[in-house]
Amino acid sequence: MRMLRWVSALAGIMLSVSAWAAIDTYSFKSVEQEQQYRELTEQLRCPKCQNNSIADSNAIIASDMRQKVYELMEKGYTNKQITEYMVARYGNFVTYEPPLTAATLILWAGPALFVLLGAIVVITRARRRRPNEPEVSSSETLSEAEKQRLNQLLNDSDREH
Repeated sequence: MRMLRWVSALAGIMLSVSAWAAIDTYSFKSVEQEQQYRELTEQLRCPKCQNNSIADSNAIIASDMRQKVYELMEKGYTNKQITEYMVARYGNFVTYEPPLTAATLILWAGPALFVLLGAIVVITRARRRRPNEPEVSSSETLSEAEKQRLNQLLNDSDREH
């Protein structure tokens, strides 16, 4: 019975760990500022979760990023300045719409170039298979001596039958 109490207590402690999770609560000066905060946190991607915005993520880094967004807003930073700060700190990945750079150009143009290169290879190989000259029969490639010998053999075989 005593063991059952310990197991129950341990299970209760383990299940209540989620209750220790902190919930972000911020006080805003206006409804517009709160709306700005919500828009910014929806536009920034969590570096850990990758497919979630920092508003949707429960990762510690997302919580830190939300805190930083709030602090920068309190200091009077604009949306663009906050986004630039996050990009400088975490890279272009944190935005859902990264700028066009040499690295992103390769990612976008790479598949198209691959398809184009494949089409060129297919067309080139198809042209090589198509004969440029009409097919020559085997009798035209024989020398005169060979033709005479062939005719003689054919005639001899006809006589035997």
